Amino acid sequence: MKKPLIIIKDVRKEFIVEKKPNVVALDGVDLEIEKNEFVCVVGPSGCGKTTLLNIIAGLETFDSGSVTMHGEDIIGPGPERGVIFQQYALFPWMTVRKNIEYGLKFITKADGSRYTKEEKRALAEHYIKMVNLTGFEDSYPKALSGGMKQRVAIARGYALNSEVLLMDEPFGALDAQTRAQLQEDLLRTWESEKKTIFFITHDVDEAVLLSSRVVIMSARPGQIKEIVPVDLPYPRTQATKMESEFIKIKNYIWDTVYRMYLEIPK
Repeated sequence: MKKPLIIIKDVRKEFIVEKKPNVVALDGVDLEIEKNEFVCVVGPSGCGKTTLLNIIAGLETFDSGSVTMHGEDIIGPGPERGVIFQQYALFPWMTVRKNIEYGLKFITKADGSRYTKEEKRALAEHYIKMVNLTGFEDSYPKALSGGMKQRVAIARGYALNSEVLLMDEPFGALDAQTRAQLQEDLLRTWESEKKTIFFITHDVDEAVLLSSRVVIMSARPGQIKEIVPVDLPYPRTQATKMESEFIKIKNYIWDTVYRMYLEIPK
C-alpha cells in the first residue's frame, strides 16, 4: 500500500505568553496528505491553521508528536517545501525574472549540479508564461498590481520545483475579480504541474472550488474536527460554484465552521 507523502501524527504546539496563561495552538493533530493532492484548511480564526502550515514548512517547532515527509522527520525548512504567503515577499530591487530566478541559486538539480545562468532564465521564462506575466519580465514589483505580484510569488514557488507548495491565504488581500482569476490560474497550473498543495483560507467557496479535500479545524486548541471530500470533477471554473453539489458541500462546511465560531467565548 502506498504511503502518504506527509504524515502528521498527534502534534501538539503550545506558545508561551509572558505574564499570561500559555496558549495551546494545536492539540493532538493527525493528518495525512497524499502526493499530488490539493488540500484546503478552514476553521475559526486562531484555530492554528497557520501554525500547522509553519510546522510542515519547518519554520515552527512543536512540542510533541511527529511530522514526516517521505518517512523522514521534518526538522527545518527545505527546498522540497515551497511557501507562499499572503504577503508577496518580493525583492523590490529585482525584476520579475530576477525574483523568480533568485531561489535557484541556492538549490541543486537531481544530478547534484547547479543551475546555469541559461537554465535559470529558461525556467523563469517557462513559469512567467505559466502565470500569464509575459511582457512583464523586466518590470519591478512597484509597477505591478497585487494580483500580478502574487503571480510572481507563485511562479517563484513553482520554479524551485518544490514537491509541496504551502500556501497561507495567498489571495486573501486581493479584490474579488482578481481573486477569482487567480483561483482558476492556480487550478490550471496545479492540473498541469501536479504539485502537492496545502492551502489555508478563510473563504469556504475558495476551499471547495480548489481542493480535493477540505480539512475543518476546531477552535483553539486546534484539532482536526472533520475532513470533507470534494468529489467534484476537474477542471473547475467559477461556474462550478453554481452546481448543486458544490452548494451542498459549501453549505455543510460553512454551517460546521459557523457553529464553532458561535461557540467561541466572546
